[in-house]
Amino acid sequence: MPSLLTDSLNFLSKATPRRLWNGAQIVGGYLLSKATGKARHWGLPVALSFEPTTSCNLRCPECPSGLRSFTRPTGMLPDALFRKTIDEVASRLWYLIFYFQGEPYLHPNFLDLVKYAADKGIYTATSTNAHYLSDDNARRTVESGLDRLIISLDGTTQEVYQQYRVGGKLDKVLEGTRNVVKWRKELKSSTPRIVFQFLVVRPNEHQIADAKAMARELGVDDVWFKTAQIYDYHNGSPLIPTIDYYSRYENQGDGTWNLKNKLLNHCWKMWHSCVITWDGLVVPCCFDKDAEYRQGDLKTETFRQLWHGPKYRQFRASLLKGRDQIDMCRNCSEGTKVWG
Repeated sequence: MPSLLTDSLNFLSKATPRRLWNGAQIVGGYLLSKATGKARHWGLPVALSFEPTTSCNLRCPECPSGLRSFTRPTGMLPDALFRKTIDEVASRLWYLIFYFQGEPYLHPNFLDLVKYAADKGIYTATSTNAHYLSDDNARRTVESGLDRLIISLDGTTQEVYQQYRVGGKLDKVLEGTRNVVKWRKELKSSTPRIVFQFLVVRPNEHQIADAKAMARELGVDDVWFKTAQIYDYHNGSPLIPTIDYYSRYENQGDGTWNLKNKLLNHCWKMWHSCVITWDGLVVPCCFDKDAEYRQGDLKTETFRQLWHGPKYRQFRASLLKGRDQIDMCRNCSEGTKVWG
């Protein structure tokens, strides 16, 4: 089983002089902007999220893909758009996650895209509901060079699992996990690092210890317990955990709920990363599920043009003035993340 140390060394192995210098530029611009209240920005993203598709086989109740509630269209990331963008940023990009909304493995060329990025020395990751990790896909996943595979678990029995992962089959998740573990051993590969991600909600919070035991039994490398974003949380929700540690929200004592963390007028994500939708729209972060705060379109301009363009500069400046004035920031969990 690859250790955390092995994964960390793998991540650090992606360092190049150009990526390190780019990281220093990003950090410098962020710290200066935070100190002065004026947006300054240098370099290109250290991290990037690319959305392979908005399609999904499940109907999870707090997910726009699951609810089919997007106003933006559903589609598949064009290979040419992906390659063109990666070619532009690869020399400075360190970390690439193939996920925003939807199920990545529904994209017919998903693993070819992973290999394209991995071959450029970028640390690659994805998040999946694991229903498409057939024996062949599991082998191709290992062969693609994917560095991290995050598998959504969210329950250790079918009865509990299906309460959030509506339409899902826990047996498929476990079978897919076993397939990847098997091929990683057979191909003598140290990647991908396999992580169970457990979204803690009230129906499954009693299975936290069971999830850890299940991971050990299957040969999974780690378990991450993630707090759930609830869209309509103000009057409470049956999904908010009773275990306060795993909740993003706190009871005000009068029947209403508020987000735990304070909205400070700065955000590291706006300086070091962004999200690209399947059709080439660039949005500031993963909380902009419906691409309302689009900063540009890669079908009509280069990444560098929009990353340093007037619209993005204005958005970073507005965030420094009043983050509570930006709607997507009001339900942001930065500062309330847990990992154990």
